[in-house]
Amino acid sequence: MYKLLIRPLFFLFDPEKIHHFTFFLIRFACKIPFMSLIFRSLYLVEDKQLERELFGLKFKNPVGLAAGFDKDAKLFNELSNFGFGFIEIGTLTPKPQDGNPKKRLFRLKADSAIINRMGFNNGGVFEAVERLRRNKGVLIGGNIGKNKVTPNEDAVNDYKICFNALFDFVDYFVVNVSSPNTPNLRALQDKEPLTKLLMVLKDENSKKESSKPILLKIAPDLTDEQLLDIIDIVSETKIDGVIATNTTISRDGLVSDNKSEMGGLSGKPLTNRSTEVIRFLSERSNKAFPIIGVGGIHSKKDALEKLDAGASLVQLYTGFIYEGPKLVRDINKALLTR
Repeated sequence: MYKLLIRPLFFLFDPEKIHHFTFFLIRFACKIPFMSLIFRSLYLVEDKQLERELFGLKFKNPVGLAAGFDKDAKLFNELSNFGFGFIEIGTLTPKPQDGNPKKRLFRLKADSAIINRMGFNNGGVFEAVERLRRNKGVLIGGNIGKNKVTPNEDAVNDYKICFNALFDFVDYFVVNVSSPNTPNLRALQDKEPLTKLLMVLKDENSKKESSKPILLKIAPDLTDEQLLDIIDIVSETKIDGVIATNTTISRDGLVSDNKSEMGGLSGKPLTNRSTEVIRFLSERSNKAFPIIGVGGIHSKKDALEKLDAGASLVQLYTGFIYEGPKLVRDINKALLTR
């Protein structure tokens, strides 16, 4: 029904407006008695064989919702009804910010893709914390970044603020230095500043009564040499894992009319590259750290390929928009038949 009726209707409207409208619909539907149970009966696959233990956490299944969908932690309880094993909120910044000027979100329907240049639009980490207090048992990842006005030399402080504010309310952290939509942010992926940033967060982590897993989200556009640097950094800083990958600035092979829009590209064109990055990191590190695979998962086959390449978990975003919640169920069912 989603692909035949709902998606064609939604795709008639501006993607950012329909995103907010969809949030309204889901929230409204979940307030109707028994609707949450109906959603769970349709999409949630529960089986001990799907459980994964990683970073000291137990995931009910290996299919999560990637950061960027529920930036402000407004709908994580309701979204969990669609069968996700975990939800990643953010990217959150210390201070609220509007993000980049609209229009900033574009569908590339002929490519089953999306270009976004949102620019970390969010209400700030402290607003999100108040909503996270109402968590009803959803495993939550907290994706953190820096404010646009914060210069890179002061970025560490922004990440520290977010880390400490979220610490009691998320299960793991993701350090986002790979979005192409905040000026100069990707420069923080260079070996020296990235090592410094991660060491500072590890130090903050060590001050807590019990530590939380810290992961790094990387771009798909890194060279093999840069990916080897990432492996060295993970080894040196002893962070808990890597999320591969964020959106790409590449436009290779696109056919949609609006393919030249600025921003990060996600969806099917990213499928192969993100899998290549996962395989490279897994093989070259000798599986030294867990990887969460994300990028271009539009089918159960795409998800299984990422898991076979070395990912321990996977996340959806653009595939969830194009394929609907049935995709979550299909992936989990496919895992049970292996």
